[in-house]
Amino acid sequence: MRFQAPRGTHDVLPGVSFQWRFVEKKFREVCRRFGYGEIRTPTFEDTGLLLRGIGESSEIVVDKQMYTFDDPGGDSLTLRPEGTAPTVRAFLEHSLYAQGPITKVCYVGPIFRYERPQSGRLREHHQCGIELFGATDPAADAEVIQLGVTYLRSLGITGEEIHLNSVGCPLCRPAYLQRLRDFITPSLDRMCGNCKRRYEVNPLRILDCKVEECRKASAEAPPILEALCEECGDHFRGCRDTLDLYGIEYVLDSRLVRGLDYYTKTAFEFLHAGLGAQSAVLSGGRYDGLVEECGGSGTPGVGFGSGVERLLLAMEAENRTTPQPESLTAFVITLGEAARKVGLTVLNELRAGGVAADIDYAGRSMKAQMKEANRTGAKYAVILGEDEVNQGVVTLKNLRTSEQESVQRQEVCATILTSQSGDRGVNNEPGDS
Repeated sequence: MRFQAPRGTHDVLPGVSFQWRFVEKKFREVCRRFGYGEIRTPTFEDTGLLLRGIGESSEIVVDKQMYTFDDPGGDSLTLRPEGTAPTVRAFLEHSLYAQGPITKVCYVGPIFRYERPQSGRLREHHQCGIELFGATDPAADAEVIQLGVTYLRSLGITGEEIHLNSVGCPLCRPAYLQRLRDFITPSLDRMCGNCKRRYEVNPLRILDCKVEECRKASAEAPPILEALCEECGDHFRGCRDTLDLYGIEYVLDSRLVRGLDYYTKTAFEFLHAGLGAQSAVLSGGRYDGLVEECGGSGTPGVGFGSGVERLLLAMEAENRTTPQPESLTAFVITLGEAARKVGLTVLNELRAGGVAADIDYAGRSMKAQMKEANRTGAKYAVILGEDEVNQGVVTLKNLRTSEQESVQRQEVCATILTSQSGDRGVNNEPGDS
């Protein structure tokens, strides 16, 4: 029997894992510049938190996309289907709000949703996200969008289009929802089953339906921007004014809504034409009622999530490349049992000194070991035979130039490090400088 990765998941192999490290490293760098500290929440949470936070009418819940299970103790747990509600829980549980009026956090981790797998949409995907708690200022919304733009630029991505809308608040949205229902009613019979359900529980989601007949039926629907209350209207103008100040271009999109119930006011998506149907590479918005819904006092919030897999696809679509991973610096080659013992000692000294080094464990000939050293991309071969052992030296061969010299065994690590001093450094991650 041969086992395979579960449908909708994938393995990140050594040949591409450096690309993931590069993307995540750039995200952390940008977040640091904007003042966001990293938070790590558990992979699974109390199901009640997610039902309450995400909203029982959201499509994640209604369409049974959550991976929910009972643990041996009888508690209902769910693999996190999004990053915001778990972060809110941690914000409240650890009283992060007591550290100051504004809390900024970022996170990187897996997200789980039971969906039909397709390009850019997996049942387990990996997300980079940020949350900003405590600010009602619309400039905070603009900062979150600005951070997203800065992050994409750090990856070399320039082909995104930012779509922007406001979804109102609990004061002005109900009247708009009724107005939207009234508009949709004459066409409801010919709409898809999902939209018929949305009509009752969350008619805003009708505007996001991809079924052609439904899109035609809602094409002339009244835009929610015409129905905003004074506070929401002022907030949206403030966000737009700040984006204009930053020189960030965007498209007003009256059909842009969010799939989770907790969103209020600002909503945005970064769309990339190179990704096909699943074109969103980053999306988010404001959620001023979520903290209170999860048991805290009224605390405004705004944030975004961005899928690592989709960002890598966007980079590929724009022919952006990541720096190649740092290869081995040295490969220890030995001939004979005595040389083998000394070689293992040298290997240990090199690694302890900060040099990326390896040795043959397959008992191969010296010629085969040299071939392996070249295959690994090592810059140096540290060669030990009977003569070298007797003389207390190693033969240090530069595999790029074929030059070689005899070096005292105790000095081999320092010699290699000195030769590397003009390079990017030893054992740097991709993108380090």
